[in-house]
Amino acid sequence: MIERERTVVVLAGGLSHEREVSLRSGRRLAAALRASGADVREWDVDGSLVAQLRNDPPDAVAIALHGGEGENGSVQAVLELLDVPFVGTSAQACRAAWDKPTAKAELAGAGLDTPDWVALPHATFRALGAQAVLDAMVDRLGLPLMVKPDQGGSALGAQVVTARSELPAAMVSCLAYSDTVLAERFVRGTEVGVTVVDDGAGLRALPPVEIDAGGGVYDYTARYTPGAVSFHCPARLDATTLARLEETALAAHQLLGLRDVSRTDAVVDLDGRIQVLEVNVSPGITETSLLPLSVRAAGMELGELYSALVERAIARRRFT
Repeated sequence: MIERERTVVVLAGGLSHEREVSLRSGRRLAAALRASGADVREWDVDGSLVAQLRNDPPDAVAIALHGGEGENGSVQAVLELLDVPFVGTSAQACRAAWDKPTAKAELAGAGLDTPDWVALPHATFRALGAQAVLDAMVDRLGLPLMVKPDQGGSALGAQVVTARSELPAAMVSCLAYSDTVLAERFVRGTEVGVTVVDDGAGLRALPPVEIDAGGGVYDYTARYTPGAVSFHCPARLDATTLARLEETALAAHQLLGLRDVSRTDAVVDLDGRIQVLEVNVSPGITETSLLPLSVRAAGMELGELYSALVERAIARRRFT
């Protein structure tokens, strides 16, 4: 429970492609914090944010923003400038995690498995010839490929390419969300999400969630359509693999310098190797999101977890 009736601002919405998802996360988080005794205000993120924070500063901010400024460190940097405590990762670490190629290189350099990839800006395709570059991409990485924006979440602009002829259309779709395309080998296996939290009881991984898309792809529609995907928590994997998943998520969280809460997305491939896809600094909290499933499986309530995170955020300012 909240130590006393804290004033907590939940930031949601904003102007990213994931605005509607963020609003859903924000509403659920606000309700959970209210149930734990907080005085919660829900603020959309726009040009009035700095003035609101200066004129009516809360005890802490809980960020339910997805995409754009909410995950790339911009909002976090403003909160740091204003000395407002907030739940989540620092601005500097957000920037590194937000850029998928940078994060993948960091994780691979530390010995974690991540699908082989290449990241190329739109300008490269224009300057060197799109077809020649696409052919080289397939020759190097093979098929099928996962093509996605180098930044962003909710699988927006991401799709699986199984034939060379599908690549041009996939690139156009991807470039609608980012100026740089990340193409990586598509990994078949069991897709999972592992939430990591540090709420005062020690840094730990919550039970991994298995994502069963019924033979389809866990894309934007599947993520946010109730009933489109089956979830299993804990994942239907042996104890040794579950333990390795948790160890991998903890390692990714620490390597990227993350704080409070994160979610690592991975695939346990057909050979049993754990392939890290990406790491999210602002996991979704909607009715179809993975984090609430993990929290429940761990025997906790969402409000209980975030109340503890709010208290930690406030305590951090006391000692800085």
